[in-house]
Amino acid sequence: MSIRIKNVNANFEREPLIRPFGFKGGYLSNLWNTIAYLESDDGIYGFGLGTQSVLWSDKNVFLSSSEGGGNAQMFAITDYALQMVKGQEFENPIQLQEEIFDELYEYAKKITGLDNLSKTFVLNALVSFDNAVWMLYARKNSLKDFDSMVPASYRKALSHRHHTVASIPIASYGMPFEEIEKVVSEEDAKILKFKLGSPGSQEQMLEQDKKAIEKVHKAIGSTHVDYTEDGKFPYYLDLNGRYEAKDTIKKLLDHADKIGAIGQIKILEEPFPESLKEDVSDLGVNVAADESAHTSANVMERIELGYGSIALKPIAKTLSTTLKMAETARKNSVPCFAADLTVNPILVDWNKNVAARLAPIPGFKIGLMETNGHQNYKNWARMKSYHPYPDASWTKEKEGVFTLDDDFFNKSGGILEDSDHYVSLVKK
Repeated sequence: MSIRIKNVNANFEREPLIRPFGFKGGYLSNLWNTIAYLESDDGIYGFGLGTQSVLWSDKNVFLSSSEGGGNAQMFAITDYALQMVKGQEFENPIQLQEEIFDELYEYAKKITGLDNLSKTFVLNALVSFDNAVWMLYARKNSLKDFDSMVPASYRKALSHRHHTVASIPIASYGMPFEEIEKVVSEEDAKILKFKLGSPGSQEQMLEQDKKAIEKVHKAIGSTHVDYTEDGKFPYYLDLNGRYEAKDTIKKLLDHADKIGAIGQIKILEEPFPESLKEDVSDLGVNVAADESAHTSANVMERIELGYGSIALKPIAKTLSTTLKMAETARKNSVPCFAADLTVNPILVDWNKNVAARLAPIPGFKIGLMETNGHQNYKNWARMKSYHPYPDASWTKEKEGVFTLDDDFFNKSGGILEDSDHYVSLVKK
């Protein structure tokens, strides 16, 4: 069915963080949560949410402007995309994104002044837009759930069904070490993501990262978990593209081996700057691609470089792009997992719908999904009240996992239903 877009709108809310959130050698103080709105000529509408992370998606934009300025540039891209499609017709969300992306990318390069702008910056700007398109597409075609909404050609990549998905919290630079221990001991985390790539020179970074791994391993390394095949507590290390040479990474891993932690490193994410296309097959750990994988072609490139898994971020790179990336990974027998962007509660369930349908990462018995918004947003409880089902059991983490029952799958985590608060900000 061809859908004509008659009206569009966009808005955003600045959400403060509990403390500065440090990674990639920088710090965020707040996150802009964006809302996009599209209405067809017969009055049916879709709205979508996005969380902007300028530092994550392109550090050069973050460093070349104020924090608010970088966010304003990203929001301008979202609004431009909406204006591009006003009055246009589309058949499906993937086709629509493909049609506008090249022109939108050129616009983004102009307003940021960066010819080498990361495409992930534009994808991040498109998340609210893309989610709104998917909702409108589902409503116009009477598609009632996530499974029926996903085009048939991409369903094999999302054919698994996890009824248990690990909730992966995060430990950033600014997080007190006592809180890391608390997350493991009191919140019963089954896996923890550590932001490495500490601030400073390459030498300073390496020494700080060595100390961080050693401190963490001494404190929680002996913790037993039921959801890994070896029963050992797994580490997920995110280097955020900060390591500029493979030899430096080898020194980090050699130190991990020396202290007995190497076998517990189950994921080593995004070690190099995107431009450094280094083979990683000899590092001896599962290396995951994140920011460097913007498209299915990038996924294929990273697989050929020895990357053993792909971090999928429908909440950061759009569902449309994620479906294509997941299918490429599936065809090459490379597993995927769902990673976070410190998103709001409704976007957590967008991510959860994907995480629940991905085959498990080797070494794990359950699905994996990073989620850290509850750790970092100052007003998380208020934001959760905007969810269509704020009190549903599947929105609540218990003993480090989300338990997903038939109600979750039947309702698709509420992602195709209205949120009165967010719709009120964009519907005229």
